[in-house]
Amino acid sequence: MNRTAETLRKIIHVDMDAFYASVEQRDFPEYRGKPVVVGGSPQGRGVVAAASYEARKYGIRSAMPASRAVKLCPQAVFLKPRFEVYRDVSHQIRETFFEYTDLVEPLSLDEAYLDVTENHKQNPSATLIAKEIKKRIREVTGLTASAGVASNKFLAKIASDLDKPDGLSVITPDEAQEFIEKLKIGEFYGVGKATQEKMEKLGIRTGADLKQWDEVDLVKQFGKSGHHYYRIARGIDNRRVKPDRIRKSIGKERTFSEDVSDLEWIGEFLDQLSEKISLSMQEMDASGKTITLKVRYKNFETVTRSSTLNHYTSKVEDLSSTARKLLTETEAGIREVRLLGISVSSLNLAEGGTFGEQLELPFKGDNLAG
Repeated sequence: MNRTAETLRKIIHVDMDAFYASVEQRDFPEYRGKPVVVGGSPQGRGVVAAASYEARKYGIRSAMPASRAVKLCPQAVFLKPRFEVYRDVSHQIRETFFEYTDLVEPLSLDEAYLDVTENHKQNPSATLIAKEIKKRIREVTGLTASAGVASNKFLAKIASDLDKPDGLSVITPDEAQEFIEKLKIGEFYGVGKATQEKMEKLGIRTGADLKQWDEVDLVKQFGKSGHHYYRIARGIDNRRVKPDRIRKSIGKERTFSEDVSDLEWIGEFLDQLSEKISLSMQEMDASGKTITLKVRYKNFETVTRSSTLNHYTSKVEDLSSTARKLLTETEAGIREVRLLGISVSSLNLAEGGTFGEQLELPFKGDNLAG
């Protein structure tokens, strides 16, 4: 590739493994190890939204009619989607990404591009960052993700599919040309079935075949897409990772492995949480006015209490004292608590992100460290 090291970017594509189905298997242990299909009813015109890896062994794939899926695997467990749950988990995953970079471009609930050329961890190795992100996602959600690392989005996307599930594949700039030339044309991201059939009729079956075509002829055959095919055959993809939202709040939360009711312990935990958030805000040179406490009780009922200050702040004392005051407006202590979180909004910082990062903190009571 004729690009200097200085111009190369470090891109990670993260793709959750059988996301919807994996969430169901996580939340319902009785489904683990079984072929699970999330989607519409096989008795109607339902379509498969996701299939567990156990179901995929039978040839079941997303977008397949559920009626066909049940014929392929009559013993499969068919479940209706729980999109609210999937969105919550997706937010947790997204917040994990923001621990490493603000350049996050979501493609869907379960996949995203990250540009880690410059990152919050000051880590020059995109591969090590990808390993950390996979580990953090598992700690936070209990789910596995696959990641691809490369110098552009096209290659990173392909790399993430090479070693599923729970895989990590790296395509270095030196390996890119040889990799692309050996790639079957149907494996090129962005080449659909119809285009694949047309290319194969033209004798284009691999990246090497595609590379033999000049740009003018590709445009004649495929219109404007011909420019894209010409570039990717040479490993050229200058598309930037584009964050799609503005950070509205900075927050952290923690789900406990055992429910808690000790108000003194809860207060100390909120102090620790405030310290972590304050540090994150100071690192980003951010401050905010509205502080929100999130409490989830033992029965999963969730409440939030907010207070807006008359000044911007990132001071731990302001966060902690406000959170403790808001705690008195909840039933914590009377009712057992399974999750606590604090977020700061009305920010003076225009970056990407939302409430809900999970985190690990050292705290007394080892029986709660889950």
